Amino acid sequence: MANGTSANVVRRATTRDWGEAIREVTGAYFPHELRRLAPAERLDLAMHTVDLGPVTVGRIGWGAEVAIDCAYPDAYEVNMPLAGSLESRHGRDAVVSGEGTGTIFRPNRTTPITRWSAECTVVGVKFDRASLERTAERVLATPVAGGLDLPSRIDGSSAATRGWLHFVRTLSADLQGISALLGSEVLTAQLSSTIMTGFVLAMHPEREFAAPARPRIVSRVLDRIQADPAHPWTAAEMAGIAGVSVRRLQEGFREYVGATPSACLRDLRLARAHEDLLAAEAATVAEVAARWGFTNTGRFAAAYRAKYGLSPSETLQR
Repeated sequence: MANGTSANVVRRATTRDWGEAIREVTGAYFPHELRRLAPAERLDLAMHTVDLGPVTVGRIGWGAEVAIDCAYPDAYEVNMPLAGSLESRHGRDAVVSGEGTGTIFRPNRTTPITRWSAECTVVGVKFDRASLERTAERVLATPVAGGLDLPSRIDGSSAATRGWLHFVRTLSADLQGISALLGSEVLTAQLSSTIMTGFVLAMHPEREFAAPARPRIVSRVLDRIQADPAHPWTAAEMAGIAGVSVRRLQEGFREYVGATPSACLRDLRLARAHEDLLAAEAATVAEVAARWGFTNTGRFAAAYRAKYGLSPSETLQR
């Protein structure tokens, strides 16, 4: 049995049917391959989720010992067991999470869950990649080049982490009871922003307090290139906006941003191109590249793959 409420913001599914279970979890989270590890066990899916736009939060248990293969397309995923254990393989590393901890899965990487125990119910939080990375850039006051640098496992090692884990566990405990509130776009936007911001701070506890203010020579240039990233900016033009030499501007960016002005501009253009490719509004890769100031489609494709883990054409096809 499956049903959705509040204009499909809240989704609930319970089933013993193998095919229906796969369809329901795919609809709420990701396409995946599911394998039963103990053939004699009977599947008993229980899932309850809420879609907040860039964030999905829910609880899911299979009621059987299973393994899952998933590539997490264009999204970060955090799975936190409430009971039982979750075992996964991240490259050469094996990660095991249990109650009070969780596993972080990075976008566009096939990261197999080698064992989801029969008694394991997880709180699963799915983040849209572009939204979470924009939040991280705002919160940390630094560009995110090549994706977020995250560990494979999250635990309560800091107050910020413990607070975030408790918050999402509490939120997921009674989604039906708060479904009326979650039908408001204003509230869902605020809630998703809170979850993303809290996660970024939990992963960077040393940044719980505001980062030092950027000097004007940096903020002026960032404001201008963010307002018009497609403009053919030159180093001299950016230095002129700041009122300093090119060398002094580069030093300021390295000190307060951790990247050169040209690298910041490239990442900003890539982010805008990524959003256009996801929208897929009758555009070609070449058109999107040109729209955001990339004159060489080959170099654009290489930089895009380095940042997002797949080619521009693959994003467009999705």
